[in-house]
Amino acid sequence: MIEPRALIAPLRRIHEEIRAAVVQACEDAAAGDLARVAHEGEGDTIYAVDRVSEERLAALVERELGSFGPIVLVAEGLPGGRVVLPAGRSEAEAALRVLVDPIDGTRGLMYQKRSAWILTGVAPNRGPGTRLRDVVAAVQTEVPLVKQHLADTLWAVRGEGAGAERFNRLTGERTPLRLRPSGAPTIAHGFAMVARFFPGARDELAAIDEEIVAAALGPVRPQYISTGGQLYELMAGHDRFVADLRPLLESVLARRGLALGICCHPYDLATELIAREAGLVVTDHRGAPLDAPLDVEADLAWVGYANQAIRAQVEPLLQAALRRRGLM
Repeated sequence: MIEPRALIAPLRRIHEEIRAAVVQACEDAAAGDLARVAHEGEGDTIYAVDRVSEERLAALVERELGSFGPIVLVAEGLPGGRVVLPAGRSEAEAALRVLVDPIDGTRGLMYQKRSAWILTGVAPNRGPGTRLRDVVAAVQTEVPLVKQHLADTLWAVRGEGAGAERFNRLTGERTPLRLRPSGAPTIAHGFAMVARFFPGARDELAAIDEEIVAAALGPVRPQYISTGGQLYELMAGHDRFVADLRPLLESVLARRGLALGICCHPYDLATELIAREAGLVVTDHRGAPLDAPLDVEADLAWVGYANQAIRAQVEPLLQAALRRRGLM
C-alpha cells in the first residue's frame, strides 16, 4: 500500500520544475506570444503559455512517480483528458490517479497581472469511479510574476493537516509559512465573492451576490480568475467566502439563447484537500461535501467558507437566493 506522505516530495519536485520553466518562458517571451490561443476545446481554452507546462508534465510525472507503479494522469490538454504511464500499461494496472491543472490562472499570468498556480491531487486508482473525495495527497504551487521573487507552496495529506512554505527565487531560501483562515464570525468588514468571470449571465450571478451581501452587510472583493488562487485567499485569511456557481446558470443562459461557457472542472479543485485540511469548509451549492469524478469534463459549482460561523451566516442566504431563482 502506498503511503500518501511519500507522494509529497516527488509532487513538489514536479511542481518546481514546471514553475521554473513557466517563469523562464514568461521572462523570455512577449506577453502577446504567451497569450496566443493554442487550442480551443469544449472545457477550456489552451494558450501558448499552457503548452510550456503541458509539454513537460507527463515526463515529469513518470519520472517522479513511476516508482509507485503505473499511473493514470488526468489533465486538460491530454488526448481524451488522460493517459496511462508508462506507455503500454493499462488503466486497470495503475496504482494511482493523478489529477493535475498545470497552470490554473493562465490569463492573469500571461499578461503578468496575477500569479498562477500548479494544482495536483493524487488518489488511489479506483477506475473511472475515482472521485475528488478519494484524493489522499495534494500539492499547490504558486507560479509568480516575473517581477515577484517570493512564491508559496502548499501541501496536505488526508488527516494530517496542511503545510506551506515560501520560496525566495533570488536567494533560494525556503521558510515555513503559516496559513490561517479567517476566524471572524461574519463577512462584514472583510472580503467575499460570488465568481462571475465571464459574460452571459453575470447579471443573475451579480443579483445573487447582491442579495447575500445586502442581508449579511459585507463588501465583495474583485474577481480572481483562478480556483486555486481563490482557495489560497481563503486559506490565507484574506477572503472569508467564495462561491463559484457558473454551472447552475445553464438554464438561464439557454433562455437567452446562449450556451454555458467555461466552468470550474475537477482539475481546478485538485487541491481542495489542502483547503479542508487547513480548516476551510468546502461544499457544493447544496451544502453537501464537494465531490466529483476525477475527469476533465465535469462542471462544478462550489462554495468555500473560512469557518463554520461564516457558513452559518452565508449558506442559508445563498441557498435562499438560489431557490428563489429556481437554481436548486
